[in-house]
Amino acid sequence: MDRKVSKFLYWTPRILAIIFVCFLFLMSLDVFGNGLGFWQTVFALFIHNVPALILLVAVIISWKYEIVGGIIFILAGILYIILIIRIPFEWYVLSWVIQISGFAFVIGVLFIFGWYNKKKQLS
Repeated sequence: MDRKVSKFLYWTPRILAIIFVCFLFLMSLDVFGNGLGFWQTVFALFIHNVPALILLVAVIISWKYEIVGGIIFILAGILYIILIIRIPFEWYVLSWVIQISGFAFVIGVLFIFGWYNKKKQLS
């Protein structure tokens, strides 16, 4: 039973993190509907993908060091909430916070649980 839990705690945050980064990349494709020129679109696409690229690097690092992934994903969720608070409140914004920050928090907590489980097994 403990082996199944270890495999679950190893693979679940990694798979969810990859899906989350792909979701962020997908959401950045909205720049193509803005009627911008070629270089403006390239720049806007790059700017929209900076958070996803940072989280992709975090996934790569956290593949070996789970605590790093846990901390980075939780901080990313907190940062997103702070950035969203700055815009005027509308009810649909709450769904954005739940989708983006909630998913980041879940991934971060799963990475921390995996790190703790590995640390406990080594002791």
